[in-house]
Amino acid sequence: MKYIDQIEMKGKRVFLRVDFNVPMDKDGNVTGDKRVRASIPTINYALEKGAKLIIASHLGRPKGKRVAEMSLRPVVKVLSELLQKEVMFLDDCVGAAVEQTVGKMKEGDIILLENLRFYPGEDKNDVEFAKQLAILCDIYIDDAFAVSHRAAASNSAITQFVQTCAAGFLLKNEVEYFKKAMVNPAKPLVAIIGGAKVSDKIGLLENLIEKVDKLIVGGGMAFTFLKAAGYEIGKSLCEENMLDLARKIVEKAKQKNVQFLLPVDAVIAESATPEAEAIVCDVKKIPKDMMGLDIGPTTVSLFSEALRDIKTVIWNGPMGMFELASFSKGTFELADAVANSGALSIIGGGDTDTAIKKAGFSAKMSYISTGGGAFLELLEGKTLPGIAALER
Repeated sequence: MKYIDQIEMKGKRVFLRVDFNVPMDKDGNVTGDKRVRASIPTINYALEKGAKLIIASHLGRPKGKRVAEMSLRPVVKVLSELLQKEVMFLDDCVGAAVEQTVGKMKEGDIILLENLRFYPGEDKNDVEFAKQLAILCDIYIDDAFAVSHRAAASNSAITQFVQTCAAGFLLKNEVEYFKKAMVNPAKPLVAIIGGAKVSDKIGLLENLIEKVDKLIVGGGMAFTFLKAAGYEIGKSLCEENMLDLARKIVEKAKQKNVQFLLPVDAVIAESATPEAEAIVCDVKKIPKDMMGLDIGPTTVSLFSEALRDIKTVIWNGPMGMFELASFSKGTFELADAVANSGALSIIGGGDTDTAIKKAGFSAKMSYISTGGGAFLELLEGKTLPGIAALER
């Protein structure tokens, strides 16, 4: 796979696929610019090298139709302010008018195209739509890691029709840190896996057991493992149809000599509500009318101790319902332990990113992935279509 800093861009029309799928309020104002900021190093580099830059993204799920509130127009203001430079917006992404405007571009010009998903061909990875996008450029750069697990016209089919294709800096970072986590990690390697369901992370757990020295499981999914071990878990989240699989995963860990850690105590309550009284309880003694909503203090100590002398940590999924203050302590204290472990810490995006930010430890983590689903699929050992297209 080529990277942006390995290609000549001066005077060339560069089609840059980014992820500007940003949150907006009902008045059409961008309420979070994190994804736009993440693309700035790649954009600035292309401009410095004299590219004529055509930026494309999706926003929301308009399902192949024009939806006014899913227009990318509001992103222009944010992008212009971050770059301190004028950005032109086109209210389409393909067609004669777009081609005409692109044809008049000068070095250093930037155009932001309208939402790619206004066309059904985008999500369908349609060859004809990809050809229309490819006509616009001499060079294709993909910097949208968060959607690289989905084959779309703008990240897969397009690469068949553009001679020079490469990855931007954001995608490069994701691939490099993934390699540091899973391909050639500094050992010992520990994975912390949380979140609600075992069923969401079967492939992940099975792949990790082949790679890690220790596997820590928390969050709602831990109660399926605890019930599989014969414990009474009360009203805690449990996937009954996953009990046999949970036992098999524990057994596989034993066979592979992987230390498998589950919670030993939990913060329980009658309901997952802010007003519910939170009580610390041994996981073997959860009353029938109570549910586990966070890991307890003894578990935090156990998990933190397991991080001693670790060289690499991968973390995906919170340890409890951190959105509610009463059930956030376990996730936040573990974030503290990871941040101060001295290990290379690689965080899977989504809820884990949100929790670590809320706990105030984002700056102390080595790398936080920008793509929840894409990062998860990489950890599962899957080939991502967006990355495979660049490797072609």
